[in-house]
Amino acid sequence: MAGFNLEAMSLKELRQLQKDLAKAISTYEDRHKAQARTKLEAIAKEMGYSLADLIGVEGKTTRAPAVAKYRHPDNAALTWSGRGRKPQWFADHINGGKDPRELAV
Repeated sequence: MAGFNLEAMSLKELRQLQKDLAKAISTYEDRHKAQARTKLEAIAKEMGYSLADLIGVEGKTTRAPAVAKYRHPDNAALTWSGRGRKPQWFADHINGGKDPRELAV
């Protein structure tokens, strides 16, 4: 290992050393995880399985789009489900003193 005289290093050099160490640790862990995965996949394949079969990994489920609850009074293509940020046309309607139920689908 290289000998470092930490006392003689500037703050900038110490911070760079800290970043370099963090990166080295991260890549070390990533390499070893990849090696472990490769070995486990080979063992599973020898036994006639895939690693995913053995650990029960399922695909990511996707959520269906939310159903529209409100529709723009002039442009029927503009809708809002009531989730997330209010569209400007909905906010303008409410701020105009009108009832949101008028825009209900």
